[in-house]
Amino acid sequence: MKKIVLFASGSGTNAENIILHFNKINSGTVVAVFSNNPNAKVLDRAEKLKVPTVVFAKEEFLGDEVLHKLKSYKPDLIVLAGFLLKFPQTIIEAYPHKIINIHPALLPKYGGKGMYGMNVHRAIIDNKEKETGIEIHFGNEHYDERNVNFQKTVTLAGNETPEEVAEKVHQLEHRYFPEVIEKLITHNL
Repeated sequence: MKKIVLFASGSGTNAENIILHFNKINSGTVVAVFSNNPNAKVLDRAEKLKVPTVVFAKEEFLGDEVLHKLKSYKPDLIVLAGFLLKFPQTIIEAYPHKIINIHPALLPKYGGKGMYGMNVHRAIIDNKEKETGIEIHFGNEHYDERNVNFQKTVTLAGNETPEEVAEKVHQLEHRYFPEVIEKLITHNL
């Protein structure tokens, strides 16, 4: 069974959805949730589902402490599920092609530092985009560099609020993110 480690900074609905998905099948299991936010709701969600959590400070992330903790879980795949910090080169080098990220827009538009959550959805509305979606890509040393593994779009009517766009994107994330992870661990790892 493949081991998955999740990194998340916020509410953790994607992380919870991934944990529940892999609790039903035997191709993989979420062995830990790492977070840089000690107040993140994802920690409560993980603990309720009996998944170990690791909370760390940014300094530990940029140093070797998080890498050492991560290695103790021996992950086959690292999944960024709403994680806001840029991954350090040391972790990327230790896990080449083993880190995936989800972005709530169609890259290369609306990517990069500061482009997460409602910031992305407001920008999409402000620019009167006709569609948006999700991209799941391999992580590297750059924010949201386009290295696409999976993309799914949703059409916009043009009168949505940012919250309505967020809900459409969230539905795509919940439907497809666990499936893409499952395909990766059963076919590519």
